[in-house]
Amino acid sequence: MGRPVMLYLVCAILAFWSSGSLVTAEDAYRYYTWTVTYGTASPLGFSQQVILINGQFPGPKLDLVTNDNVILNLINKLDQPFLLTWNGIKQRKNSWQDGVLGTNCPVPPNSNYTYKFQAKDQIGSYTYFPSTLLHKTAGAFGALNIWQRSVISIPYPKPVGDFTLLIGDWYKYNHKVLQQRLDAGKNLPFPDGVVINGQAHPSFGGDQGKTYMFRISNVGFKTSLNFRIQNHKLKLVEVEGSHVIQNTYDSLDVHVGQSATVLVTFDQPPKDYYIVASTRFTEQVLTATAVLHYTNSRTAVSGPLPAGPAPKDVQWSLNQAKTLRWNLTANAARPNPQGSFHYGKISVTKRFVLANSAPLINGKQRFAVNGVSYVNPDTPLKLADHFNIPGVFGLNSIESSPSGVSPHYGVSVLSTSLHDFIEIVFQNNERSLQSWHLDGYDFWVVGYGAGQWTQASRATYNLEDALTRHTAQVYPNSWTAILVSLDNQGIWNLRSAIWEKQYLGQQVYLRVYTPTRSLANEYDIPTNVLLCGKAVGKHP
Repeated sequence: MGRPVMLYLVCAILAFWSSGSLVTAEDAYRYYTWTVTYGTASPLGFSQQVILINGQFPGPKLDLVTNDNVILNLINKLDQPFLLTWNGIKQRKNSWQDGVLGTNCPVPPNSNYTYKFQAKDQIGSYTYFPSTLLHKTAGAFGALNIWQRSVISIPYPKPVGDFTLLIGDWYKYNHKVLQQRLDAGKNLPFPDGVVINGQAHPSFGGDQGKTYMFRISNVGFKTSLNFRIQNHKLKLVEVEGSHVIQNTYDSLDVHVGQSATVLVTFDQPPKDYYIVASTRFTEQVLTATAVLHYTNSRTAVSGPLPAGPAPKDVQWSLNQAKTLRWNLTANAARPNPQGSFHYGKISVTKRFVLANSAPLINGKQRFAVNGVSYVNPDTPLKLADHFNIPGVFGLNSIESSPSGVSPHYGVSVLSTSLHDFIEIVFQNNERSLQSWHLDGYDFWVVGYGAGQWTQASRATYNLEDALTRHTAQVYPNSWTAILVSLDNQGIWNLRSAIWEKQYLGQQVYLRVYTPTRSLANEYDIPTNVLLCGKAVGKHP
């Protein structure tokens, strides 16, 4: 073998191993086995049945780095079919792994399914939870945090530590009892309490003078919460994957399904301080407390709880929401500045106005979008679409704006094309706050307004530095407008994050379609896909 050839081979081998080590370092594969069982815990101070993952309540925390690949074997030991969904994870080109009934068959009892997905181009604080039945009201939820790659900067000094706080309302009733109530056409009762990390009074400790990150997520079922720490300021740095203008707040409203990341400096005299999460917009205010403990403290918590906003002050919450802005000069998961994508200059190709309602259908309480109350078919929409199975859903099953049709059951699918740039207006004509979540995407929240949205409302849109996020609130008798760049092929769930509304029909699916099949747009159907309904017997 000649010297030039040998030198070429050596260089090639070195290049191969060098690139391989980079992949290992920055695009790692992380393997998990999670077993889902029933167990007992005392979230409200008395023992009750909960759903555990690997014996833990809440479930294990997933700490990932941007572009990590997750291989997670889920073993279902419950007596009901079960799915997990990954709230805020975009599942790029991979709605096969979204974990909702429109894309996946649930995992039968005493069976398993292996999720395979990548945290592609994402950073931030997220969660996971069960998407089946009322399992979410029993647990099996947890934190999913994505850290930046080593080569990516962050627009704030690195904190010395971080804490995850999963806040949410809670019921003393078993999840099956709550499901029976909804199936009978009744609303869920008012929650029995609020918990932080599945507990009534947890504690979080740190050193005086140091700054810590707090990742706050509302994993509850129906109630917005206000979060605050006695005598401490909250510097907001990230919301659902977006770096934001770093405003400082005394307290933050976090609505159902939402997440926020704040920095807290332990800059007070050494003692213990209250951490508070309390319900918003409710007649009765429910409160959970935790303790912020200075390591050199010799004094227990004392004094009244720090006051939050007036419980029913919607305007306060709206004013705060309008201060959440994109940091245009900061990068997120990728090195380019967030503001390099000029969303406000892109022409809208499709528009939807989605009005929620709470009708009675056949004498039972339901929730609907543009008059259609969604019912899950036996066959996931994604499988029906892939296998061309007729009779599962139609593309004209819901109108693009409300027309006053009589409320009815249906399988609602909005038809869009890959690379559409769409506007969605959520019109809330009810007296309660709504919280809307879109799988597979984040979106720009460009406008809030009172009353009825009109064409003239667009003049109020923020087309410069609107926040991007995956879950947006809609205030009572108001509207919220979002813009979405449809660059992720698949079938994606657009739903109420308030779970009783979702369960009783306030959801639709977005079909993002192109007739050309290409791995550049979407991955192939998984070889381990679960088949159910009319897809049984089909071959991937």
